[in-house]
Amino acid sequence: MKLTKIVKLNVGSPQFRINATNDQQAQVYPFYSQVDLEEELTGIYDNMAKNKQIRTHDEVNLLHGGEVIFNLVSGRAAVVSTRHDGYIYTQNFVVLNPTSQLNSQYLVYLLNENHGIQHQLQVGLQGSMVLKYTVRQLRELRLPQLPEYRQQVIIGQIYFKQLRLQALQIRRANNETLLKFAKLAEVSSDEKKHDRIGF
Repeated sequence: MKLTKIVKLNVGSPQFRINATNDQQAQVYPFYSQVDLEEELTGIYDNMAKNKQIRTHDEVNLLHGGEVIFNLVSGRAAVVSTRHDGYIYTQNFVVLNPTSQLNSQYLVYLLNENHGIQHQLQVGLQGSMVLKYTVRQLRELRLPQLPEYRQQVIIGQIYFKQLRLQALQIRRANNETLLKFAKLAEVSSDEKKHDRIGF
């Protein structure tokens, strides 16, 4: 079954066509980024990060929590969180809105992990000068046979929980490494002080 049979695609706003203004009455919009997408997958967010913004009177494509977003550059998909409501998505992104037949988290799992879909996307890149996926490729994707909806929900939930667990384990390992390096630096500093005093 073709993706477009049960998924509606909306392409992002071309960034170069958005006219910025200094008019203080105009709306300010933050841009959605690949970093945001990766954070959606793990549920771990950097609250200190600042997204690029634009002030404009133009009509632009905005995100809404619960939508599936696909990055045409990285080939990765995620479910948009409510924290990114009202963010602009540019031409590097496509929003996918599945019908009631297809669970959003399960769709993300398929796009990111299914070997058949990955193969279809990779074949479309062959011979291309720029390694970027296209909206046409997405439209031409053929989905595997879908399990019943309840099973889709379970698979999608397990997938996202596993991604979060993996991210937390990596963060913990990185923190432990930083702590060990800090202790080594402290020991090294103490030895230098001791050498100076002994000298």
